[in-house]
Amino acid sequence: MSIVLITGSSGLVGSESVNFFSDKGFDVVGIDNNLRKFFFGKDGDTSWIKKKLLKNNKYFRHHNVDIRNYEKLEKIFKRYRKKIKLIIHSAAQPSHDWAKNYPLIDFDVNAKGTLNMLDLTRRFCPNSTFIFMSTNKVYGDNPNKLKLIEKHDRYELSVNHKYFRGIDETMSIDNNTHSFFGVSKCYGDLLVQEYGKNFGLKTGCFRAGCITGPNHSGAKLHGFLSYLVKSAVTKKKYTIIGYKGKQVRDNIHSSDLIQCFWNFFKKPKKGEVYNIGGGRFSNCSIIEVLDLVEKIKKIKIKRRFIKQNRVGDHIWYISNMKKFKKHYPNWKQKFSTRKIVEELISGI
Repeated sequence: MSIVLITGSSGLVGSESVNFFSDKGFDVVGIDNNLRKFFFGKDGDTSWIKKKLLKNNKYFRHHNVDIRNYEKLEKIFKRYRKKIKLIIHSAAQPSHDWAKNYPLIDFDVNAKGTLNMLDLTRRFCPNSTFIFMSTNKVYGDNPNKLKLIEKHDRYELSVNHKYFRGIDETMSIDNNTHSFFGVSKCYGDLLVQEYGKNFGLKTGCFRAGCITGPNHSGAKLHGFLSYLVKSAVTKKKYTIIGYKGKQVRDNIHSSDLIQCFWNFFKKPKKGEVYNIGGGRFSNCSIIEVLDLVEKIKKIKIKRRFIKQNRVGDHIWYISNMKKFKKHYPNWKQKFSTRKIVEELISGI
């Protein structure tokens, strides 16, 4: 059987990938040691997802291995070798705030872990396709330098602005403040490109906006939409950090994202980069989504504002999907922000 190897297999993207490729008839090998619980505590614990995956997927095998451990990863690659047809590398330390306090661990996980995966791919299964879950934070705070307009409940660009339809891959990653998380992901992103361009591996970087879905173990420091909806519904209060709550994010459902992976797997590129997110189809400000939750649940949410924003945080970010859609015209986006929020509420 052909094997799909997935790091971070108990996380949001990883678990969605496990279910998808299991349903497609692949053997799936997951690598996940629940570091998310170490990063974020009880809210970040993904053990409940791992149990579901093992119960529901007959051909799923789980390895409790840290991606920083080259020797243990090597044993997995040696075992499966050229049976591995696809690698989805979604394991990461994903938080701005956490990275600032623990930059050495953050870099080891995001940078060294990615290098380990790429090097072992080159050695043991060089014909496989390698998908890297990157982030829009590789652009640092360059998006904040755009000429934004402050409206009643969001920041916005004028319709004539170059990036009104969303930020594309031409935006520079230089001369800005990234956050330590953004830097470590930049390193991994560039490595994935280099292993494609230099060694000829079939690699793709997916620079995502906000990813969400029912398998998200949203925590205060990461998982914006999942955590917001959970807090708003169960506690009827939410703390807004910076930018008056008018900061805009695009939101892509994990199911829509995995369909991107599927299209790339069927027709891979070498060292390609894509901005991936909800785009103009699915985006919201903090205020807008809180208003939406209030409307759907018919509740009132107490809002606490903290003036100081997070370092490197974006005021406005919407992904331009034009390049990906041009390369893969069969991909269709299904989940709007409202549909995502309704699903998150139903799962509480």
